[in-house]
Amino acid sequence: MPANKGRCFQGMTPVGEGFILSDAEAKALLVATDADYREVVRPYLIGEDIADHPEQRPGRWIIDFGHRPLELAMKYPAAIKIVRERVKPVRETNRDRFRRENWWRFGRPYTAVRDALSGLPRYIGAGRVGKRLLLTWCDAWTCPSDLVYVFAFDDDYSMGVLSSFTHSAFARSQSSTLEDRLRYTPTSAFLPFPWPYPVTDEQRERVAEASRRMIARRREICAEEQIGLTRLYNLVDDGAYADLKKLHRDLDEAVAACYGWPKSIAQDKDEISRRLMALNAEIVAGQRPYDPFAGRDGQSIAQQLGLPVA
Repeated sequence: MPANKGRCFQGMTPVGEGFILSDAEAKALLVATDADYREVVRPYLIGEDIADHPEQRPGRWIIDFGHRPLELAMKYPAAIKIVRERVKPVRETNRDRFRRENWWRFGRPYTAVRDALSGLPRYIGAGRVGKRLLLTWCDAWTCPSDLVYVFAFDDDYSMGVLSSFTHSAFARSQSSTLEDRLRYTPTSAFLPFPWPYPVTDEQRERVAEASRRMIARRREICAEEQIGLTRLYNLVDDGAYADLKKLHRDLDEAVAACYGWPKSIAQDKDEISRRLMALNAEIVAGQRPYDPFAGRDGQSIAQQLGLPVA
């Protein structure tokens, strides 16, 4: 659906292990005084960080010059020296002309995802493959790897919808699997996903509050037990942390209410999928208005992107 475009992306592929820094290398650059290396040295998030780190925090760092031309990249002498020594020799043998000639940059410009995240204080990250769709808040400084999907939202309501059983049920019905693991893709699981619309301010706040409470409790448990989200939700499946399970149920029911559905189907995957597919067909056929990401000024995100609104 056109209104959903420009909000979900696969993360970035640097094309060169030499961009990646150890913790010690990154910290040495970040305290250097000859340049503000924080502008080009970023935490580097992979799927395992989301699944296994107690704080869903990146365990590695990366040099990212973004769209900077070489003359500006050279303003960060220690960083460009690393890339020149580790990446340039390999890139010079690459068949792709852009990669050869732009050896200090990632393999592609990634203009769309960079533009979508520009100005956001945070965004939502999710692992590409996993038993569950695990989502977490990411600081804007964090660079998402190609093993992460990026959702360009910074509000708790959007996090709530994406974290709900409604969204995960739809994603599972539309996505392929790797063994028993979900392989989430924007084209199959996000672009056709019909968000609730219209939604009242009260409904939106109820979802946002449920999302905040769920994530706060999840963080608390992970910090106390020093476990990641995979381990946590395995324990929930076994019967532990009933309070967290209830918070998820509260969120699921709040999202269902935004669609005008009864609580009884908030965790009914078959009925949810059936209803969402029917809703998608109505929107695509132009039988329903659909503009779920309308900006505060009344101009929709779709209009800002120059896309038609169903």
